[in-house]
Amino acid sequence: MTAPEAHGRHVYLDYSSFHPQIDSPGDWLLSVMLEASRTAGVRIVHSHVENFDGEVSPLGFAAVVLIDESHVSAHCYSEEGWLAIDAFTCGSHEPNLIIDHIDAAIHEQSPDVVLMKRQEVERFLHE
Repeated sequence: MTAPEAHGRHVYLDYSSFHPQIDSPGDWLLSVMLEASRTAGVRIVHSHVENFDGEVSPLGFAAVVLIDESHVSAHCYSEEGWLAIDAFTCGSHEPNLIIDHIDAAIHEQSPDVVLMKRQEVERFLHE
């Protein structure tokens, strides 16, 4: 039996102590995600951020950039300082280019942030 091939890669980041000193961290991060996607050369299909005020959902935000090869997303629990980012591409584009750009911006904006985990997995496995 041969090992399966992959048509895509998915990169995950988990942070703690994400406490940027800006008014709208969700809007800021969405702009970073868009810039990272453009820099990596992927085609952006749609983007959106939803900021949560803590009444129905926990205080924080969710942001997504839909790309023709999948997505880039972020989810944040602001009071806890937790931030999760992922980039999933299939085809020829490199998700690590997107992630590296975002990671650098996060560390610049929130110097005390701690990268707890970075993981990459192959997706769309096939024979």
